[in-house]
Amino acid sequence: MWNLQGFGSQLLIGTAATVQLAACALAVGTAFGLVGAALQFSGWKLLRAVGYAYAAIVRGVPDLLIVFMVYFGGTVTLGAIAGRYVDVNAFAAGTFALALSFGAFASEVFRGAIEAVPRGQVEAAKALGFSGPKALFAVIAPQALRIALPPYGNQAIILLKQTSLVSIIGCDELMRKAAEASGATREPFTMYLAAAAIYLLLTSVSTLLLELSEHRLARHART
Repeated sequence: MWNLQGFGSQLLIGTAATVQLAACALAVGTAFGLVGAALQFSGWKLLRAVGYAYAAIVRGVPDLLIVFMVYFGGTVTLGAIAGRYVDVNAFAAGTFALALSFGAFASEVFRGAIEAVPRGQVEAAKALGFSGPKALFAVIAPQALRIALPPYGNQAIILLKQTSLVSIIGCDELMRKAAEASGATREPFTMYLAAAAIYLLLTSVSTLLLELSEHRLARHART
């Protein structure tokens, strides 16, 4: 049993913050991804360009740099609007930065999943008199969901690990708490090893949930 010297509760607090951060970023990032994918299928050339640019630019920039840009850029922007210094909340900035990065990858996942749906399915829906929105939600979306779930879930697990990046801007998540415990006890190996074990537990549970979701969708498709 590891001797955490009384910092076990702090690591648990950091774990809760990590889970909350990942959940918020996942929700917002999924919305970004859906909007980004919708823009790429837009009939307007300008909107398509915006959708493709969002995915290409954000995926090409390191996530840590995005965190810095959102946090410090937010401080500058809000300060200019308010006319005084504004301290940006680290949790909010971290959530938005991670969501921005996740959304770019998710938009490509959603776009690829929709394009993977056989064209004949869409034509059959039109032949049955389905309107565009009805064909999308009744025919295309269910099939695209089964295709998108594995890569989407993998990106969600990556997002969970990427929450450690926001420790650099002062967000009190697991990595930040481990660093504080390491400095206080002068036992970095023990504290970071404990943090690694917690991350492994979180990702293992996430992987299990992903596999269960995939099996459930597969069974639903066969019925």
